[in-house]
Amino acid sequence: MASSKRISRGLAGLAAGITAVTLCATLPAAAAPVADPVVVQPAPAIPLPPELDPDFYRPPAEAVTGKAPGEIIAARQVNVANLGLIPINVDAWQLSYRSNNSRDEPIAAVATVLKPRGSAPDKVLSLQAASDSLAGYCAPSYVVQQWSVASLAGQVVTPAELIVAQGAVAQGWGVVIPDHQGPNEAFAAGPLAGRITLDGIRAAQRFDPMRVSPTARIALFGYSGGAIATGHAAELKQSYAPELNIVGAAEGGVPADLGAVLAVGNGQLWSGMIMAAVLGLTREYPEFADLLNRDLDPLGQGLSAVKGLLCVAPNTALFPFLNIKGLLRVPGDPLQHPVVLDVVDRTRMGKSVPDMPMFIWQANPDELIPVGPVNTLVDTYCQSPDAQVRYTREHLGEHITTQLSGVATAMLWIRDRFDGVPAEPGCRTDDAALMLLNPEGLGLLAATLGETTAGLFGKALGAS
Repeated sequence: MASSKRISRGLAGLAAGITAVTLCATLPAAAAPVADPVVVQPAPAIPLPPELDPDFYRPPAEAVTGKAPGEIIAARQVNVANLGLIPINVDAWQLSYRSNNSRDEPIAAVATVLKPRGSAPDKVLSLQAASDSLAGYCAPSYVVQQWSVASLAGQVVTPAELIVAQGAVAQGWGVVIPDHQGPNEAFAAGPLAGRITLDGIRAAQRFDPMRVSPTARIALFGYSGGAIATGHAAELKQSYAPELNIVGAAEGGVPADLGAVLAVGNGQLWSGMIMAAVLGLTREYPEFADLLNRDLDPLGQGLSAVKGLLCVAPNTALFPFLNIKGLLRVPGDPLQHPVVLDVVDRTRMGKSVPDMPMFIWQANPDELIPVGPVNTLVDTYCQSPDAQVRYTREHLGEHITTQLSGVATAMLWIRDRFDGVPAEPGCRTDDAALMLLNPEGLGLLAATLGETTAGLFGKALGAS
């Protein structure tokens, strides 16, 4: 893993609180054994990035292996803020919890949980942000905190998606924002991200201060890199976390087949980001890491070292139009190498049909995520008589604008699931010019922006 140098554990202690409150973390009836009491630390005055906070982000192995998936290792209050500056008036904590990697080995993971002040939410949105980065300081748990500097260092996506979280809290929902790339920032490793996402929901339910109802309705939301985590979590839920009451999953800009993303994007505008995803996969798949360590040319090795230190904006800007496949010194097409084929297959969506309704939206002319594999994914799901999929293709958008255009419609769809409105049976594909023109969606956007603006002046989100 190419990452920032870790500093001694003593530095991390500077951010720890002086006092602690012992609270009891409870489990929903369907989940496994009752956790030990959790010591909730006070919010740090100045948050430290994961590289400087190993006690919380990388606890000793013995603190992880003895826990059940989703069981809490550590907890602390946090102050969340827009762009790291403007405080958001919500209850907020960070949870360190046990999860599993894609080989089902125990790992520590972190999620940020939010809720309206003093509430006991019966609806919880798990928001998978498009971190799309390779450095720990770009992870959502650090980015959302007041006085973090990640926005200045190029993590521009998560602060924007924090507005979606605020819109959810304004409706009275609890929110979970997992660091779904894991402790090694394994960007694009979907099976890992799916497990971390599901265990983050388990941790939120077990954390007593969140006051989440054991029967709470849960939904998943993610776009682009966040859709990687959302889609894999939806597919894994039935086998990995069947007790969770997930009533719907909304995902857009879906990287359903990473091989197709590389094949289409190689040498194009977004190749800087795609190269970051290639490097992210080495952090979860050792055989792939061995291949790149051995066969990347000197330019590729240099880019690997530099990109491992960067957030999404500089990573994308570094070497656009890069011939990524040309960096790998193997005979023939690198995408046909057995190790590459294996990683692409492991991360491809469509291996199981989600057991919850799905809302999928996609730009038909998306220049980063090709629409063909998304069409194939929907067709694969819809071969099952149990599939419930609403799929919308937008024809006047591209990758970024379609995210903005579709978010309100996706949130309205989630709100209906939370309110007990049954999803349409079967599958339906719609073609739209601009999803933004949905008048009900425009109303929701206006209300969300109004609540967010009021929050800038201290209003508690979700308060009547």
